[in-house]
Amino acid sequence: MFPGLGTAYWLTLHGLVTVLAVLLYVITSRLLQQRRHPSAAIAWVLFILLMPYLALPAFLTFGSRKLARPRGSVAAASPVPTTARSWPARTAVALGQPEPAPYHSLHLHAGGSDALAALWQVIDGAVHSIDVCTFILGNDALGSRVVERLAAKARAGVRVRLLLDGMGRWIGGRPDLKPLAAAGVELTLFVPPLHSPLKGRTNLRNHRKLLIADAAHTGRRLWCGGRNLAGVYFEGSAHEPAWHDLSFDLHGELVLQAAALFEHDWAFANGRKAPAADAALPGLPEPPAPSAPRAQLVASGPDQVDDTVHALLISAAYRAGRRLQLVSPYFVPDAALLTALCLAARRGVVVDLLLPKRSNHRMSDLARRRALRALAEAGGRVWLTPHMQHAKLAVIDDVVAYTGSANLDSRSLFLNYELMFAFQELDAVSACAAWFEHERSQAARHLPPHPGLWGDLADGLVLWLGFQL
Repeated sequence: MFPGLGTAYWLTLHGLVTVLAVLLYVITSRLLQQRRHPSAAIAWVLFILLMPYLALPAFLTFGSRKLARPRGSVAAASPVPTTARSWPARTAVALGQPEPAPYHSLHLHAGGSDALAALWQVIDGAVHSIDVCTFILGNDALGSRVVERLAAKARAGVRVRLLLDGMGRWIGGRPDLKPLAAAGVELTLFVPPLHSPLKGRTNLRNHRKLLIADAAHTGRRLWCGGRNLAGVYFEGSAHEPAWHDLSFDLHGELVLQAAALFEHDWAFANGRKAPAADAALPGLPEPPAPSAPRAQLVASGPDQVDDTVHALLISAAYRAGRRLQLVSPYFVPDAALLTALCLAARRGVVVDLLLPKRSNHRMSDLARRRALRALAEAGGRVWLTPHMQHAKLAVIDDVVAYTGSANLDSRSLFLNYELMFAFQELDAVSACAAWFEHERSQAARHLPPHPGLWGDLADGLVLWLGFQL
């Protein structure tokens, strides 16, 4: 193509491009203080060294992991409030989360039909506003019913806002959103993958799921958990049974924390500055609740300085004295979390992990095998359900129960915007533990087999290739 340019010239040019690509990765990670997980960092560097012309544009497109900057020092963090007395609350506050707030009428949904009835009740009871954040809005009968109800509320004069993840819209089959726009619903896509204005951040997904509405007598009401707004998460269909999942609703001052988080996400997705954390929120005032139980919102993701849920789970594994009950559709933990769980099992803590026998992500099922072997060898108990289990739950002793949207995999713990709630009252923790035992009663104990040499190498290759599962 260019006569006169020899092989040495092209090798020199290739080497220069490779060096510049590595330097760009190092400088960008340093300046943005990404604190990338070691396995992810190694994978990026190897990718750049082996295929710099493909890896460099991929890094510039997908490489950003954190948007919030780390604190200058530990002393710069907010002091722990005196009301945060338990270790889970103290730890969460030290990680930048709000202190526990009162709530009323926690209702753990017994199944998909119960969850759907609660969803309709929250929507239908709205007086002034409805705010919805979801990863998936299905292009199916259930998704259409959600659209119809939200549109009807908007036509009745209720302010309705829907924050839908850009990638999740495609996963859900690209539902028809025109009726929402026609009815006056405010709709925003969170980081659309093909035309995102956020350079270097198109790999970030908003996996948070919540619906907030104000009711006439109870103030704001929250519907939240692991369910997306599609049929399979509630009642299933003639072709696919409903997935098992965990969601809940409640009302009270705690909902204000979720409302503030929604305002933050809404502003970010629309390219605006987020309102102050203590800014007044529109709608009805919350009734006083001096003796109500308290819980704590736990946000995790690129908008948080720390990998909050990951840090809390590791802390829980080291603090647990009697039991750890874990539920997740996927189990691809990093080395630190896996080590903490294995050590808990070795020192006599009953570690129960509940997973689906086959999830909806085959790659995740392959990638989990090495971690399952390690946990089982340490004395942990692995339980596999015959159905798709999509719930996210961690119960630690009788101290705290975490539930919400975060899975036990690297994508949820290090990349996604996630939302969990920490319930620390004994009644709430016991209710979550009872839910776990009901689900475990339908599962079978799994003893992971030992693979041969090639099987072990294949497991390692899957983990290396899927470091951002």
